[in-house]
Amino acid sequence: MTFQSSSELNLAFYKKAIEIGSLTKIISNYLRADLSVLKSNGSEDHNIYFSGDIIRQSDSLAPEIMKAEQEPFSEQKQKHAETLKWLTNRLFINCSRLEKCNSDGREFMSILNRELHKFKKLQKNWMLTI
Repeated sequence: MTFQSSSELNLAFYKKAIEIGSLTKIISNYLRADLSVLKSNGSEDHNIYFSGDIIRQSDSLAPEIMKAEQEPFSEQKQKHAETLKWLTNRLFINCSRLEKCNSDGREFMSILNRELHKFKKLQKNWMLTI
């Protein structure tokens, strides 16, 4: 096992957040094609909202990391770290919901799930450094 400095760890964590943001946009665009079609009774598929939620939540990851890094006080850093934890958990929940949706794109959710697990590992290490 190699030792990473905290700045290298922070950079890897931030880059993974950016990568997850890009990945969710691609997956959501793919899902949107299937989920935006109205059902035979004229109602919409409620899973389309979860595809938007994953974009909103993943887009908040990197800015929240930056906010935590720029805070001078430990208490404020911890508040941003808790927000990141909440966002990550919501992403897992919405990812799980979208895996059950009626779309060909749901197979891509396993890729997002793997990336989220990697992010969560980086997040645990990062939280020890703030």
